[in-house]
Amino acid sequence: MTVIKEIEAFSELPVGVFDSGVGGLTVAKEIMRQIPNEKIIYFGDTARVPYGSKSKETITKYSRQIVHFLQEQPVKAIVVACNTASAYALDEIEKELDIPIIGVIKPGAKVAVEATINGKVGVIGTEGTVGSRIYSTYINKINPRITVLGKACPLFVPLVEEGLWQDPVTDEIAIRYLSELIDSGIDTLILGCTHYPLIRSTVGKIMGEKVTLVNPAYETAKELKELLEMEGLLNKKTPELGDNRYQFYVSDMADKFKTFANSILEYGILSAKTIHIENY
Repeated sequence: MTVIKEIEAFSELPVGVFDSGVGGLTVAKEIMRQIPNEKIIYFGDTARVPYGSKSKETITKYSRQIVHFLQEQPVKAIVVACNTASAYALDEIEKELDIPIIGVIKPGAKVAVEATINGKVGVIGTEGTVGSRIYSTYINKINPRITVLGKACPLFVPLVEEGLWQDPVTDEIAIRYLSELIDSGIDTLILGCTHYPLIRSTVGKIMGEKVTLVNPAYETAKELKELLEMEGLLNKKTPELGDNRYQFYVSDMADKFKTFANSILEYGILSAKTIHIENY
């Protein structure tokens, strides 16, 4: 009986979600929608964003610090809601943990393989994600005949964070970035940065109806649900009002983070706490 109660108590712990900044909120939003009983502790590394232009060693160090912070809360599972950190740090950190951890790359890669008809898949993301060729690696493990074409789109992140989701400036930049992918004849495009679902309509309009857009945020929440079910960790208890269901932490600019979060999450957030992540 005691063992059963311990398992139940563990399953009621939150899921930890982290990103280099605010982009991972698109993953958190999907988790809230697809697995509504789950509590979430979200950390955005707003003091050290962006990750896309930093080295593998630096990103692994940052990711390890954040994981240590989340473990102290504690959490029952961790989602690396950042493509760059998933590419550079996930495999190494996974070996150090005794709780499940997943990233956003594998779920998106699997769906892209299923979606493509002509065997040409595009990936847009940060310089780090595209440069790592991590999507190519995963996709070609599943199907080596698929051609993967990557395009770094570094200006998309600041445009999204400034709230310019539907703006002529974003349209113009997107056309410049995406034109070579259109010319390449891809039929599937992975939104390989968690910021990008917020400009999905712009990307879709430019790429055209014949190109399937893959949103790793959606696919990651789906995979998380399957993982929690398999591990017996799904929270079967509906959180009560005032139960501290969703907690948000950042390394800097808490007010700006709160404003952005409230613009995209259905559940408004009242506060975001600033922590000194370097202490972890």
